[in-house]
Amino acid sequence: MTKKVWNFIILNFSLSWLLAGLLKIFNIKLISSLGILLGVLYMFCPLVSVVILEKFLYHGSIKETCSVNFKLNWWFLMAWLLPFFVSFASFGVAVLFPGVEISPTMEGFFERFANTYPADQIELMKKQISEMPVSPVIVMSIQALFAGATINALAAFGEEVGWRGLLYNELIPKFNFWQTSLIIGFIWGLWHAPLILQGHNYPNFPGIGVLWMIIFCILYSPIFNFIREKTNSVVSTSILHGTINATFGFSILFLKGGNELTVGVLGLSGFIVLLIIDVIIYLLKS
Repeated sequence: MTKKVWNFIILNFSLSWLLAGLLKIFNIKLISSLGILLGVLYMFCPLVSVVILEKFLYHGSIKETCSVNFKLNWWFLMAWLLPFFVSFASFGVAVLFPGVEISPTMEGFFERFANTYPADQIELMKKQISEMPVSPVIVMSIQALFAGATINALAAFGEEVGWRGLLYNELIPKFNFWQTSLIIGFIWGLWHAPLILQGHNYPNFPGIGVLWMIIFCILYSPIFNFIREKTNSVVSTSILHGTINATFGFSILFLKGGNELTVGVLGLSGFIVLLIIDVIIYLLKS
């Protein structure tokens, strides 16, 4: 763990957790317009931290330090499409759990968010889905593909410059692939803690949700690092990250039963899928 790594962690966590503190102090809901704005700013704190360190302390090139390049290869396509597989596979695994069943009318999905979103917003969502000219899965898939590689990827870039940029480049010469993945995954997961404690991702289980997010990030970290290794670019991992954020809803869209700890990409069903992919990566690298 180099001095640059520790400087990045301290600065990044200070900026990020300060923003989360403002959310708490002023009782700003994460689903409100201001809450969403601060949440987006939260995602850019790793990038801001890297810029501050490189420009004022280390005087290095951010492009080189964080491997920002746009030289495309087939692994960019994998980064773009893999989150769809993870989400739908998580759905398939969740259906095998006791008390979980398929809900074709999406009633389970709306019930899941009944305590998170206002009733009028839920009704608006139902109305919009009922008025879609084709299956909502088709419409949402097209939207997710577009968002994952554009606006979501841009927001995710704010994080990836830190995780798969500075941290990866600092750690990979000193640790092996799996050790690097574990360290980055733990830091990445812990970084989310203040938002998780305020109801993000695990609104009914904020305490254990922090642990669950750390596990999720550790399990996904080897996949990110594998893509990073194959592309030598944080642009690819930004697309991967952005598409994850755009597609995770598919894993619970047509499910009834279970909770955020058991079903969905961020739950136990998702963990099983990610673990299987990690085993495949292990075999590929052996």
